[in-house]
Amino acid sequence: MRHTLPFIFLFFLFYSCNSPRKDNIQRNDSRIIENNQEDTAIIDSKYNFDEAIKGTKAPENVIQQLELVDVCYYSTDAKLHKGQILTNKVIAKDIQEIFNYMLKLKFQIAHVIPVVKYDWNDNLSMEDNNTYSFCFRDTTYSKHATGMAIDINPLFNPLHWKTGFEYRAIKPAGARVDTTVNGTFYPSHPVVQEFKKRGFFWGHYFKSKYDDHHFQKR
Repeated sequence: MRHTLPFIFLFFLFYSCNSPRKDNIQRNDSRIIENNQEDTAIIDSKYNFDEAIKGTKAPENVIQQLELVDVCYYSTDAKLHKGQILTNKVIAKDIQEIFNYMLKLKFQIAHVIPVVKYDWNDNLSMEDNNTYSFCFRDTTYSKHATGMAIDINPLFNPLHWKTGFEYRAIKPAGARVDTTVNGTFYPSHPVVQEFKKRGFFWGHYFKSKYDDHHFQKR
């Protein structure tokens, strides 16, 4: 018995030094679940950067500001999808983290595809209920021209007009406001509050219109 004691002691010493801690196992398992979940996502967009900017009329100094970000989200089929946002490097981290937040809430997003798919026609993109950030146009009036804005579910959160401007058409055409639908915004919505916390301005508060799909950083 006296000879076996050192062996037993060495066995337990080796086991304690080489066995993984329980909290590490849990963290690793969680990471594996997240990775597996992303691997099984339905792919909506898989451009490389050159493909995502192909055909844009943006000058080189604007293109240099852009970054292509992969995002995961629950779509309107209640399944996990993977898309891409072409956005400004300044807000790329915010956009990624807000998408992670929306994923956690299971906030539904129809499509997330760079506007190159729609031949740089943002009207077609909006009619398809597509979420996007960069689309070049006049930089003096649009934050989308430099990727400093994002439109989320335009068909669910249409642009409609305030008192005195009601004669103007809702955009996109045929859209209607129903904030009971998953994927829509209202002032106290947690996603709206998350954007606000990060310094974004919500288009609901424009002077003449409720641009409810639009968030921009000044």
